[in-house]
Amino acid sequence: MPYFIDGYVLDAERRELRKADILQSVEPQVFDLLEYLIANRDRVVSRNEMFAAIWKGRIVSDSTLSSRINAARAALGDTGEKQRLIRTLLRKGVRFVGDVRETDGLATATLASAQVEGTPVIATDRASIVVLPFHNLSDDPKQEYFVDGVTESLTTDLSRIMGLRVIARNTAFTYKGQAIGVQKLGRELNARYVLEGSVQRAGDRLRVNVQLIDAETGNHLWAERFDKLIADLFDMQDEIVSSLANALNAQLIVAEARRAERSPHPDAMDLTFQGQAYLYMGTNPEHVHKARDFFERALAIDHRSVGALLGIATVDMWMVATLLTDDQTEFASAAEANVLKALSLAPDHAVAHAALGGVYIFTNRATRGIAEFEHALLLDRNLAYAHGDIGLAKYFLGQSGETEGHILQAFRLSPRDLRAYLWMHFVGIAKMQLGADAEAVAWLRRSIEANRNLPFLHFELAADDSSSPLAALSQRTAM
Repeated sequence: MPYFIDGYVLDAERRELRKADILQSVEPQVFDLLEYLIANRDRVVSRNEMFAAIWKGRIVSDSTLSSRINAARAALGDTGEKQRLIRTLLRKGVRFVGDVRETDGLATATLASAQVEGTPVIATDRASIVVLPFHNLSDDPKQEYFVDGVTESLTTDLSRIMGLRVIARNTAFTYKGQAIGVQKLGRELNARYVLEGSVQRAGDRLRVNVQLIDAETGNHLWAERFDKLIADLFDMQDEIVSSLANALNAQLIVAEARRAERSPHPDAMDLTFQGQAYLYMGTNPEHVHKARDFFERALAIDHRSVGALLGIATVDMWMVATLLTDDQTEFASAAEANVLKALSLAPDHAVAHAALGGVYIFTNRATRGIAEFEHALLLDRNLAYAHGDIGLAKYFLGQSGETEGHILQAFRLSPRDLRAYLWMHFVGIAKMQLGADAEAVAWLRRSIEANRNLPFLHFELAADDSSSPLAALSQRTAM
């Protein structure tokens, strides 16, 4: 049931916070905390209760909790000084003290009726998606639990994508077994995209089909099929969901960037999507420079844009990693500063921790880099490239025998990743360091076939290990 608070509307079912019909950007944990405090506004909520309810018992620091409370205040126009809505009581906890009004059944029914009739009450103004319950095409109804598990896990994993609003699982499952047009569905749920799919078991194989649809136009944007030999069903579920989450992240960025191109007044998020899309086109100098321009424009609009800060840091570190600048120290320092600023704004941002890991491994701190990537994976298990960069860090540390295993894990999570050519390159140079020349040549050739536009890939194939640009960096890399 929606809550009305001082001009804001918090809809727990849709996981939306709006003010004057404008959708507010709220991180998932901040939204959960806000909802919990409002639901328990009749009492003081202790620190331990918040840890249990929001983090499910996972150990996090007091500073993390404080940052989430401050973010919850900011989302409603409150501050730590005023505390007119969310009040901290010393050594006791926190209480929501603002006036809250809940809609009654008639108001809810009127809202639903207006949407069913095809008149959207609120226009979709930000990336939003609903994962419909996948269809079980197998003869065995006992497979239903596996199919529902794929849907539920994918909904959870997609919610980790920054800037993407995911319709809650409970809402999506109310449409199970119903035949409904995607455009009508988009209007009812205020969703921009619809993901639907099916799972079929035949003999010893499992087939999963998925398609991403633009809910406003009904156009199909992307489709994929996964064929797997049946092993442990829960392991398969994790593998399928991870592959889907990685692929969808890329597709949604491209789709949002195309929308932003048509916007006469793009906001910071629009510009960030466009910058990310240029990086996804391939990290050649032209794309990198265009990406930087979009990220800088985004920061000019919103200097606290975490996505734009991480985008510029990525560009700077690419300049360092590919030796495209003589000012490596300057670019690496700028990247580190932007990543640390992003982490100050979003301490549990998985991509930010991974970005910091990238800075560390290219600035003589490979061991610390590995620790950051491992922390990022605890926050988001689907960061395939984190596994890939751990493999590179192991090469820098002279532990090339471990590189291939990490790269294979990256490929398991994202078989068709845009970074695949880099991962193949990492294995190639690791094999060279081990003296396995034939295997090195095979991996490097695969890397070049995947991307012929990076000169150092050709250098690696033509030269010995000591002439490698990455080898030059690895010789300077310290524990």
